[in-house]
Order: sequence, then structure tokens, then C-alpha cells
Amino acid sequence: MALLVVSDSLVQLFFAWEGVGVTSYLLINFWYTRYEANRAALKAVFVNRFGDFGLYTGIILFIVYFKTQSITTINSLANELKAEHFIDFSFLGCKIDLLTFIGFFLFLGVVGKSAQLGLHTWLPDAMEGPTPVSALLHAATMVTAGVYLVLRLSYFFEVSGIMSLIAF
Repeated sequence: MALLVVSDSLVQLFFAWEGVGVTSYLLINFWYTRYEANRAALKAVFVNRFGDFGLYTGIILFIVYFKTQSITTINSLANELKAEHFIDFSFLGCKIDLLTFIGFFLFLGVVGKSAQLGLHTWLPDAMEGPTPVSALLHAATMVTAGVYLVLRLSYFFEVSGIMSLIAF
């Protein structure tokens, strides 16, 4: 979690993001001889893969289109990125600009890690681990990691136009 907080690079943040997920898996599967604990740990991993797919897709799009992975640079250049890189995608019959497209994938990562909007089904099963520690870890790291990503990239999210979806 400390690396997640201090990283200025999206790639570093992704490795910390995955570290939080591995820690969750190991904690839920603490009693590995119990079938339910093993099933719950695998469920947490598979459900979190959807969110992780969104996060690394957003990071790859940032690197490919904007040639940067620095969170400070992304937030400081957000207005210029909006003006210079207004590329329209035709996605599912809707025209979406590039920043909104990237913001959607980053938000998908937030939804997956914070256990929201249908990707929360693993969280009740996470109590198969040592309960007080499991509750503390999942509240302090997994759920907070997604919220923290929104805070770190808040200026980008505001400029990208995805903030209304986040507010909803």
C-alpha cells in the first residue's frame, strides 16, 4: 500500500495494485486446506481480473497515445491533452473522445478493486480468511486503492468527462 501511495508512475502504481491483490489472495486462502477458503480466494482473483484489465488497458493507452506514465505530468497536462488529442472513437455506436475512453478503462479498474457495481461478489466470501485481519486488509487496502486512484488522477478524470459517470 505504501508503494501505491508514493508512486508517481502509472506502471509503479500498477505493480503496487497487483501486490495488494496478491496479498488479498494470500490472506483469504490463509487456511488453504479448507475448500471454501480456496474457492473464495480464487473468486476474488478472477473477479479482480476484470478491474485489472481496465486499469492496464488505460495505462497502455496513456503510454501509447501520450508517451507518458507520470501521474504528475498527466494531471498538469490534462487541459492540453484535451485540446490537442481530441480523437473520436466509434465505440458501441457512440462517439467518444480519447480521454473519455481512457478514463472509462481507468474507472473500470477502480470499480473492480473497490468492489463496486457488480464486481463486489468476491467481498462477502473474503471473510474466509482470519476475519479481523481480513476485514482490516480489505477495507484499508483493496477498497481504498480504487478510491485513491480516483483521487490521484482527479484532475484528469474531471477534464476527461468521465466524472459524471463516477458521480453516478
